[in-house]
Amino acid sequence: MFPLERQKRIIELLMVKKVLKMTELTSELDISVDTLRRDIQTLMNEGKIEKIYGGVKLVESSIGESTMGERMVSHLTEKETIAITCSKLINDGDCIFLDSGSTTYQIAKYIKNKKNLTVVTNSIPVITELMNSDVELIIIGGKIRKEENSVVTFDYLFNFQQLNIWKAFICTSGITIEKGISDYNLEEVLTRKKMIEISKEIYVAADSSKFGKDVTIGIAPLEQINYIITDTNLSPSVVEQFRNTSCSLILAENK
Repeated sequence: MFPLERQKRIIELLMVKKVLKMTELTSELDISVDTLRRDIQTLMNEGKIEKIYGGVKLVESSIGESTMGERMVSHLTEKETIAITCSKLINDGDCIFLDSGSTTYQIAKYIKNKKNLTVVTNSIPVITELMNSDVELIIIGGKIRKEENSVVTFDYLFNFQQLNIWKAFICTSGITIEKGISDYNLEEVLTRKKMIEISKEIYVAADSSKFGKDVTIGIAPLEQINYIITDTNLSPSVVEQFRNTSCSLILAENK
């Protein structure tokens, strides 16, 4: 196994188990302690992992949620691949919800030619992307969350029950088997909870870096999610764990 492959594998293992001992890694990777130390040093220099007593862990952002601008370019290839796969699940005549997020924004690029499609959204970038298409747009009214380019509905009136949404495409910052999906902002979470409640099918669109993270506020357990669409960089061990859940994983193939 080449160094880059080993280092990628170390990150994947840490997504599943947040802290790993050196002995666990040498056994899993079948390498010497010296080789492991070199890989760990490389990953530390890149700011991806940090040493703790007896082992290593992933570096968590000190500021919590990254900015929308950062997420728009982070894991872009994976998000585009996920978006293409999501677009194939959207049929002519559907009424869908596109959440505010960098991955759902990518979905908007690939659905402009759908016929009789209605998109309900709280994402200003999604609205901008679809504004000159034939897609019928419904924007959720409420307060503008400027840093996210989104509209949030906390403490605002909106008659959600009149919406007849077949498929909701939800974003998330964290996914674990035990806790389900989670995010950082209460107002965004409340909107997602409501959309999950009223939509017939729930799709979570999230790249593989979101797995193994349980962040500030819970959105929903996996039992409330029908499908998670992610990229093929997801660890095989994580894929295997999801076989024992009611939530189906869809791995988006590269373009």
